[in-house]
Amino acid sequence: MSKVTGRSRAERRNRWIGAGIVLVGVAAAGVVFAVNQDEKTTTARVVTVAADKGDVTLDVATTGTVEPATTRSLSFAVGGTVEAIAVRAGNKVEEGDELATLDDADATEKVSDASTKLADAQDRLATAETNAAAATASATACAVATRTGGGGAPVAAGAQLAAGAEIAAVGSATACATQGYPDTGNDQVLNAEQAVNNAEVSLAEAEEALDGTVITAPIAGTIVSISGSIGDKVNSGSTFIGLADTYDMQVSADFPEADAGSLAKGQTGTVTLADSDESYEAKVVQVDPVGTSDGTLVRYGVLLSFTDVPSDLLVGQSAQVQVRTGEASGVLRVPSTAVHDVAGESGTVMVSGGSDPVERTVTVGLRGDQYTEITDGLSEGEQVVRSW
Repeated sequence: MSKVTGRSRAERRNRWIGAGIVLVGVAAAGVVFAVNQDEKTTTARVVTVAADKGDVTLDVATTGTVEPATTRSLSFAVGGTVEAIAVRAGNKVEEGDELATLDDADATEKVSDASTKLADAQDRLATAETNAAAATASATACAVATRTGGGGAPVAAGAQLAAGAEIAAVGSATACATQGYPDTGNDQVLNAEQAVNNAEVSLAEAEEALDGTVITAPIAGTIVSISGSIGDKVNSGSTFIGLADTYDMQVSADFPEADAGSLAKGQTGTVTLADSDESYEAKVVQVDPVGTSDGTLVRYGVLLSFTDVPSDLLVGQSAQVQVRTGEASGVLRVPSTAVHDVAGESGTVMVSGGSDPVERTVTVGLRGDQYTEITDGLSEGEQVVRSW
């Protein structure tokens, strides 16, 4: 190999090495540039906000179900055969509307029989009272005649008679009839009165049974269920119609144990119905004292009533429920994302002071969904990093 050829190869090798060094340098410069760019981007993302005064609120939320505040289970007071049903599930009814009836032929006949028996007992009572009045008048006349000595002047009360005269008067007197007494069983008026009382009770029971062949609406509402049809045999007291008071609806919701501890009767909230963006004001009316567990989570039932009941609510309709459990007005606040390391009443914020933000410990009050109350360690207008 010639010296020229060797030199050419060496020069080419040096050129390649040089090119490689240049490429590495460019790559390194690119990395440095990228790092610088990232640092600049990171710095640009730091957003500060001024601590200001306003409201801090805390809400808890879950899903719920619309249900009637009152539900009635209606039944016939007597057994029998269903003769007519005037409603269907979903119908709205007013108080007093007739909903269903039984065949009342037997009940009507019993009322007629009881009325007849009462009339007979009343006639017997009238006769017994007439006879008793006549007997009383006769006994009274007899007693007067006996005291007057057979028609003479009446003997003054308490007057002393001679022993012979008294014996003569008693001996010549005729025993007078007297009325019987209740304990002797001879008082016909008392017996007749008892018979009338019994007949009145029987008639009242028969009339009640006749009324029991009809189911009427005790309240205005919506029919939610009917447990039979025409021709069915039903028993007394067996639920036949379910009636819901849909004019006074409420929302039933279950809250997890972590949220239930902050719930109390009287708290305000909002209800958003399914397939609707409109929210309705509501108030907590009941919090169950005992929770139920599904094996992994304990939940507590809560009832909320609407402040103004929306029209055309559907029983069983789903809804989003939000209850306000905490509220503070006109307090110093910062975004909740600006407060870190919260332990009890202490937390940390990043205060922007000069070139670099500085961590500062503050005292926190109500920690809300969007804002956190600051009670000490920060002044109104100071800039804090919104999120870090």
